[in-house]
Amino acid sequence: MKRSIFLYILFLLPLTHIFGQQERKLVREGVKEFQDQKYNEAEVQFRKALDAKPGLYEGEYDIANSLYKQKKYSEAASEYEKLLEKNNDPQKRADLYHNLGNSQVMAQQFDKGAEAYKNSLRIRPNDEDTRYNLAYALEKLKQQQQQQKDNKDNKKDEKDKDKQKQDQKDNKDNQDKKDDQQKDKDQQQQPNQDDKNKQDQKEGKDKQQQNISQQDAEQMLNAVQNQEKETKEKLDKKKAVAKPVRTEKDW
Repeated sequence: MKRSIFLYILFLLPLTHIFGQQERKLVREGVKEFQDQKYNEAEVQFRKALDAKPGLYEGEYDIANSLYKQKKYSEAASEYEKLLEKNNDPQKRADLYHNLGNSQVMAQQFDKGAEAYKNSLRIRPNDEDTRYNLAYALEKLKQQQQQQKDNKDNKKDEKDKDKQKQDQKDNKDNQDKKDDQQKDKDQQQQPNQDDKNKQDQKEGKDKQQQNISQQDAEQMLNAVQNQEKETKEKLDKKKAVAKPVRTEKDW
């Protein structure tokens, strides 16, 4: 698991000369399972070796590696952190920080992974694989932060759109309410307007009838006056025709 995330070489340290007979057998079986890519079975064998010899660094280290290969990145990171707490060997600590960084990066904890790589480089500054992985972690961290920012902006835009829609709905509801109120008001005023129109029509009719009656009276008066004028003219004509009879004798 040491070296690059992509060009990854796992250091198994089967230092069998320091093991007892039972531990040697268990570690050997674990290594075989690991090489056969049976990582769960390998973990089981390494844990049995650790039970037979508690505190065995190689057993704990290989357990962490087996967890990583099973894609149990958080559990693997936890195991590497435990080993860092009780190991003071610089080279081993550099390996542990490198592998811890790998686990955290694979768990998408890019900020923590970058910090682990930096700690490894502080011990072993010329390790090109760790330097490469650090650059990768920083780039992924930048992308992650940009994605978080974009998501935040998108949520804000959606929130603004929702608010705009709600404002439009509220405005429409208010306008509909005003229209309904105006309609009710118009309906209430309509009977009064109808009564007024009827009254105006009645008054107009009465006025018309009054005008007609006045016209009839004037016509009747004119007729009487014309009749009187004709009678007077007739009388005047009769007076003009009738001459007085002479009674004197012309001698």
